[in-house]
Amino acid sequence: MNATYKEIRQSRNIVLVAVITALSLLGDSMLYITLPIYWKEVGLDSLWQVGILLSINRLIRLPFNPLAGWLYQKISLQTGLLIAVILGTITTLGYGVAKEFITWIILRGLWGIAWSFFRIGGLTTVVYYANENSRGRSMGLYNGVYRLGSLFGMLIGGILVPIIGIQYVSILFGCLTFLGLPILMLTLKEMGESETTSSNNEPGKVNISTPVKHSIYKFSVVLSGFLITMLIQGVFIATLSLVIEHYYGKEVSLFGTVMSVTFLSGLMQSARWGWEPFLGSRFGYWSDGSRGRLPLYVIALLFVGLIFGIVASDVWLPVWIITALAIMMGATALTTLTDALASDVATTTNVVSFLTIYSIVLDVGAALGPAISYVLITMNNGIMYLYWGGSGIFLLLGIFWYVMYLNVKNFN
Repeated sequence: MNATYKEIRQSRNIVLVAVITALSLLGDSMLYITLPIYWKEVGLDSLWQVGILLSINRLIRLPFNPLAGWLYQKISLQTGLLIAVILGTITTLGYGVAKEFITWIILRGLWGIAWSFFRIGGLTTVVYYANENSRGRSMGLYNGVYRLGSLFGMLIGGILVPIIGIQYVSILFGCLTFLGLPILMLTLKEMGESETTSSNNEPGKVNISTPVKHSIYKFSVVLSGFLITMLIQGVFIATLSLVIEHYYGKEVSLFGTVMSVTFLSGLMQSARWGWEPFLGSRFGYWSDGSRGRLPLYVIALLFVGLIFGIVASDVWLPVWIITALAIMMGATALTTLTDALASDVATTTNVVSFLTIYSIVLDVGAALGPAISYVLITMNNGIMYLYWGGSGIFLLLGIFWYVMYLNVKNFN
């Protein structure tokens, strides 16, 4: 009975941190669909300023992630998350009153700092509070729940901003973000330093402990995270609308309904955010089984590798959409399993230090992907090189992790 209560409390903590993160994402996600349209209303002078504002938060994270990781080793997990929520509240409320470009730069920079605390704190929460035999399910649930903030931020923002304006919507979202403070203060009191430093779970029977400790294994997890993030977030998501437009035009007709490219890509992305809490936790649950994460990881890598290049083919639109959605489902599995593998590794070393390095590398991948994409796209057949090259990387990763799985299995 006590064990069951402890597991419920641990799952509750993970879900609550995910909900707090989701609330803080509302304002940031709203900007991605409203700022390119309503930039004049918020005091900006040119569209190029929008591009800077939507990317500077990522650039800020690269140098700040190490500092956030260092601070998490000096303060409690609860304190770090409180800092994140306070910064998230200030920035989102600030969107409602900012009227100058320099003010927006400061606010977006502060949001990048807040996300460093959220990302490292969230991963650390899963490592500390997940049961050793349910870490994959917990990671999938955490990722899925917090990404609902992006879904609702875009949907609610897209509906309300044309009606009441970006200023009032930002203030509304800022107030919702502020709700994270009482949640942390009232329900996560046990997130003090004493508990977090003693909650160092060792990998259970589902993850072979000794190979996980090897440097080559740790490096492989980080490198895989880098490549997968670069290809999924930096290539696929960043070029989705462009690829649809390239092959099907600015407007597409699907089953008698005419829609814009941006609406179709947004609809597909919303579908992914909608299924992630369920599929992510399910993939994680399967990986917690007696066979471990690697067999499912290999299958997901090979599956995405086989179909990733089809996106760069001029096929019938419904077939293209089904293929793209299948890639997104594979991406849900890959991000969940890679994060779960990283959390397994983290339990064998300094948790915060490893997760800080992991977060930095993933941010670099997310930033590098679009740069590579738009360089290749300018070449003849650049889209084909980009996506079929991505297919090759996924297939090579799948083969590599299959060999790694055989070595781990033989080790046992």
